[in-house]
Amino acid sequence: MNTKSSPRKPSRPRSASVDRRDRVVDHRVAGGAPPPKFRPIHTRRAFEEICERIREQLALGILKPGDKLPPERDLAQQLGVSRNVLREALRSLEMAGVLRLQKGVKGGAFIREGDTSRMNVVMRDMLSLGTISVRELSEARINVLDLVVRLACTNASQADFEVLEANIESTELATREGRLLDRVECSREFYKLLAASTGNKVIAMIMDSVTEIHMRFVYAKVVSSGVAMPRLAQNRRQFMAALRARDVAAATRSMRSHLASVQRMLEQDPGAMSLHVALAEVQPGMRR
Repeated sequence: MNTKSSPRKPSRPRSASVDRRDRVVDHRVAGGAPPPKFRPIHTRRAFEEICERIREQLALGILKPGDKLPPERDLAQQLGVSRNVLREALRSLEMAGVLRLQKGVKGGAFIREGDTSRMNVVMRDMLSLGTISVRELSEARINVLDLVVRLACTNASQADFEVLEANIESTELATREGRLLDRVECSREFYKLLAASTGNKVIAMIMDSVTEIHMRFVYAKVVSSGVAMPRLAQNRRQFMAALRARDVAAATRSMRSHLASVQRMLEQDPGAMSLHVALAEVQPGMRR
């Protein structure tokens, strides 16, 4: 008696199922571009594979921000996975900032616009895990700002100058009224605007990430002592004069001098530079 069994041949899909899928596709493409097609998953790591397939469609430009993925039932069928596995992958991509999951009649999974704040979370996680140190973060901020200042001197427009100077006016007002935490918010916004004036989104994203964490230290110092940089607005005006003149050397010197003063202020209070300050959630009253 032959106990060996012959390999099972994959069963062909039923024609009714194929016809139904074809009808769905025809309905979608009517009057528009065809939706993305996904190859079936043949691996135990289906969860990761689904995420990679969707990211692959993004990289190829087939999916773009605002696009809606196929309905859950159809997408699970294309990928050859269960709907539960698919939902887990979609939730993961939502947490990663790739998708927006919307409920309701007009709901579904939509591709999000790029969310640069995700890099802030990554930076905080790296601090928490000990992958990077506070010292490295401070050193990186100084050197990234050198690059930001150099590019801003070359690329900043008149509109950029105007929004930066409006920020300085807000800083002066907050200082006169004793709203020190609002003044810290002005500083956060100043660096964001300055980085945007470079015209380079990658540099702006890096600058935003290191500034986000650094400002937590400044918040902690202001909250604990009520002390803030006494000549902040004046320093900003001096820097802006050099920036408008496109004087890279003078603008860099001005910025470095200010950063050194801030660092000295923080180092007077070791608690303000502790790791738990950088990783703590912002307390009520400390606006993000």
